[in-house]
Amino acid sequence: MDADRVVDLFMFMIPSLVVGILAYYFFKEHTKNEDGRRRYLLKKDLEVTALPLRLQAYERMALYLERISPNKLLIRVVPASSNKEEYEALLIQAIEQEFEHNLAQQIYISEKCWSIISAAKNATIQLIRKASLLKKTENADKLREVILTEMMERRAPSDAALSFIKEEIRDLF
Repeated sequence: MDADRVVDLFMFMIPSLVVGILAYYFFKEHTKNEDGRRRYLLKKDLEVTALPLRLQAYERMALYLERISPNKLLIRVVPASSNKEEYEALLIQAIEQEFEHNLAQQIYISEKCWSIISAAKNATIQLIRKASLLKKTENADKLREVILTEMMERRAPSDAALSFIKEEIRDLF
């Protein structure tokens, strides 16, 4: 008789166990799907609020690149004296100040884009320094002339970075 009771007990427990296991997996999948849905909705909400900030950061960096373009920089920053070293320092200082003013924008743009912008800044500074070291560069006005002549022969470093920014913004949409 004990064996019959044990068999009966198992007969009642097996369907309960099957239902319990199925319910466990169902609720586990349901919870996983709900988690995914919540994360998606949170990400979507964050994108709505973050997108304007990202676009503003790209705009500011595009403006920065335009401002450090040698052609525009030389028009905006005029020499205070005829000393080429002072003018070189003034140009580099203007570039560095603009860069420091926009440092926080790196939070909103990609790391690759930030690296390209930094490289454009460094290349522009290097271009100014090389032009200043030339023997034909005797004074500040001659330095401006040499830099402008150089820009006629090749593309400004900031132009390549600006093209990258435009491409990255296109990828956002």
